[in-house]
Amino acid sequence: MRKSAADAIRKASKLALACHVGPDGDALGSMLALGMAARNAGKEVVASFGTPFEIAPPLRFLPGQDLLVPPAQFPEKPEVMVVFDAGSADRLGELGSNAGDADTLVVVDHHVSTEEFGDIPYIDSTSASTGELVHALLLELGWPIDAEIAECLLTAIITDTGRFQYQATAPKTLRTAAELMEAGASPSKITQNVYEKTPFGYLKAAGAALTRATLYPEEGVVATVITEDDLDEAGIDWGDTDNLIDWIRLAEEADVAVLAKSFKDGRVKLSLRSRGATDVGALARALGGGGHRLAAGATLVGEKPEDVIAKVVSMVGDHR
Repeated sequence: MRKSAADAIRKASKLALACHVGPDGDALGSMLALGMAARNAGKEVVASFGTPFEIAPPLRFLPGQDLLVPPAQFPEKPEVMVVFDAGSADRLGELGSNAGDADTLVVVDHHVSTEEFGDIPYIDSTSASTGELVHALLLELGWPIDAEIAECLLTAIITDTGRFQYQATAPKTLRTAAELMEAGASPSKITQNVYEKTPFGYLKAAGAALTRATLYPEEGVVATVITEDDLDEAGIDWGDTDNLIDWIRLAEEADVAVLAKSFKDGRVKLSLRSRGATDVGALARALGGGGHRLAAGATLVGEKPEDVIAKVVSMVGDHR
């Protein structure tokens, strides 16, 4: 479907781009990369994501953010809308309705979805990131990849492969990364911004969460909770905690790592990681979320975080 996606994008005079709520490096980097390339090709481009309309601090170095508009300013009925790293309308927040009203909806994603979504689904679950698919799409379009576009795409790849350490990393992933470096992207700049900078308060909040960590040896799960009160006391926000799951997953006794983010409004947002034996993507889909085998997430409402963790622990055995 890459050619069909490229044809739809090429023919459009106006493009409306969106990614999932709370965008990570893959979603945001992929969207901004295509947006800048399309603008360079003479297209009228806007990009957005659902509320909360705020970019996590580690990603604020990315170029192309002048393309972003708040969701309220996003076209109600786009001519061509391109969605990144989201396999269903609900992942777009309030922009899901805009997707439903688009004349043509192109979906670019590397996650397996359980529902049909989009008029032109460009989906490849063998790719380690959506950024890889956007790189291939730009080559199909014949649009130049300059240093800024390359930086966004390499950020997408680095973040979704865990700095090339996750099992989804393939030879083609590294070849794509090499091409982006040749185009001017700097891995050291990206990793320093994403992984090596954090406010001091993060150490306090992370310490609180790590103190609560519990190991479930029979199920092979390690889990913990971080609360909104933890963040308030530390003077940080949720965007500063994106890398906390990487600390939780270090426990060698566990195949599955679970981080439950507890919000004051009653939401519990789960981040799930697997070393390989457990399909956390399937587990997350059973909870109404999504993702792939090794990394996934879900949001539950009206349940205590400890009850949500207990539910996940009880489900792990069914997804091995």
